[in-house]
Amino acid sequence: MKLSKRLTQIKQLVAPGYSHIWDCCCDHGHLGAALLSQHSAQIHFVDIVPTLITELESRLQQHYPDIAERWTTHCLDVAALPLEQHSGRQLIIIAGVGGDLIQQFVQTIQQQHPHLNLDFLLCPVRHQFALRQTLIELNFSSKNEALIEENQRFYEIMLVSADNNAGTSISPVGEALWQADSDEQRDNIQRYLHTTLNHYQRMQQGSSVDVSHIIEAYRSVSI
Repeated sequence: MKLSKRLTQIKQLVAPGYSHIWDCCCDHGHLGAALLSQHSAQIHFVDIVPTLITELESRLQQHYPDIAERWTTHCLDVAALPLEQHSGRQLIIIAGVGGDLIQQFVQTIQQQHPHLNLDFLLCPVRHQFALRQTLIELNFSSKNEALIEENQRFYEIMLVSADNNAGTSISPVGEALWQADSDEQRDNIQRYLHTTLNHYQRMQQGSSVDVSHIIEAYRSVSI
């Protein structure tokens, strides 16, 4: 199964060295299956929808019977991952849901497992700024980040660590994702910045919520 641009970019940010990788909200399991083919880690497929997990288990048994010991399916809430049952570095991938829900997941996981060696690879559908604020409050560090456009929608992808010394300080609006390597990428970045500023400016005009600090933060971005 060919991965989408977004899932391909997420996969590229997964470095070797993890003992366990959790593909959360995994849907049909395409990302986890790609990681299973390229990494030696134990891959955990997690979704809260029973029918999805049942169908995924059947496909995995069909296509990966020879390495069945390297994959596990879980039908449970992301906030209830049994992380304490495993040792070594663990990567938790959460994509395809809103940043507000990702905030809740990350906060709960960190509260439950403050001493585990955890990284998070996050790709929120929206509420990126609020998610970054939560990560800053949790004293997380940034290891990598990227911007991808797919089906006329932009996505920020953030690789962060619960270890504050594992990377650099997290920026409220991002840093590396504004750095372009080509004219095409620079055009995408400029359009994303323009779209984001317009969104918050409309919000400022039509709501009692003050987002002027967010507008100023994005206005300070240099490309």
